[in-house]
Amino acid sequence: MKNQIKKIISAVVILVLLFAITACSNSNQAKKNASDSSNSSEGTVIKVGANITPHAEILEKAKPILAEKGITLEIVKLEDSITPNTGVIEGSLDANYFQHVPYLEQFNKENGSSLVSIGAIHYEPFGIYAGRTKALSELPDEAVVAVPNNVTNEARALLLLAQEGIITLNKDAGINATVEDITDNPKNIKFKELAPEQLVAALLDVDVAVINGNYAIEGGLHIKQALAVEANDSLAATTYGNIIATSADKKDNAALLTLVEVLKSQEISKYIEDTYDGAVVPLQ
Repeated sequence: MKNQIKKIISAVVILVLLFAITACSNSNQAKKNASDSSNSSEGTVIKVGANITPHAEILEKAKPILAEKGITLEIVKLEDSITPNTGVIEGSLDANYFQHVPYLEQFNKENGSSLVSIGAIHYEPFGIYAGRTKALSELPDEAVVAVPNNVTNEARALLLLAQEGIITLNKDAGINATVEDITDNPKNIKFKELAPEQLVAALLDVDVAVINGNYAIEGGLHIKQALAVEANDSLAATTYGNIIATSADKKDNAALLTLVEVLKSQEISKYIEDTYDGAVVPLQ
C-alpha cells in the first residue's frame, strides 16, 4: 500500500513539473512572438502628411509597392508648411514628406519640438520666375523681388540671387543668410516676403519671384521656364533634400523605414525622373 502511495505521489510530482515546464515554454514563445510582431511591419497602417505636388504624387506611386509588403499607406494631402509637422507632434500623423532638414531644424528650434529625419528622398531646384520683368538682365532699379517668408527658404532664395550676381552676400552667411547679410545691392532690390504657396499668384505684382520647386509645379510653372535655377553643385543642392520626418520615438519604426527604402528604390527614382523632367531630382 505504501509503495502504491509513493508511486502516485511521484506521478503527481512529475505531472506538475511537466505542466510547469510546458507553461514556461509557452510563455517564452508568446513573448518571442510578441517581440517579433513589434519588429515587423506586416499588417501596419501608416499615415503620412504630404504637400500635394510632388510629394503626395510620389507617395501614391509607392502605395501599391508598400501594400505588397503588408503596409497600408494613408496619404493626407496638406498645402501649408506647418500642419504636417504639428500633425506628427500631436500624433494624428505618423510622418510627413514635404520639407528639408534646415526647415525642420528651424521648426524644432521655434516650437521646442524634436522631430527627426529618417531619410532624404528628392531635391527640388529653386528657380527665379518672370513676373513683370521677363529677363534678369532687364531688372530695373528698385525692382520688387518676391521671396519665401520662412527663414530657411528665404536664405535659399538669397543664395540663388547671389549666384546670378543680382546681390552680393557676406561670404560667411551660407544657408543662414538673411537680408542683413547683403553686402551689395546695386539695383536697390526691394524684397517682398510671402508664404511659399503664395509666390506663383504674386507674379503679376512683382518683377520676379524666387519660388520653391513644388509650389512652382503646383502653380503650373515648369523648371525650363525659370530665368535661373540653382546649380547642381551649389550649397543648396547638397543641403535641401526633401525628407521623411517623424517623431523621435518612431525613428526606428519598421514600416516607416520600409517607406524610406521604397521611396529611394530604382522604381520610384525612375518615376520621378520620367514625370518631373528635372523639376524634381531623386536622391540616392
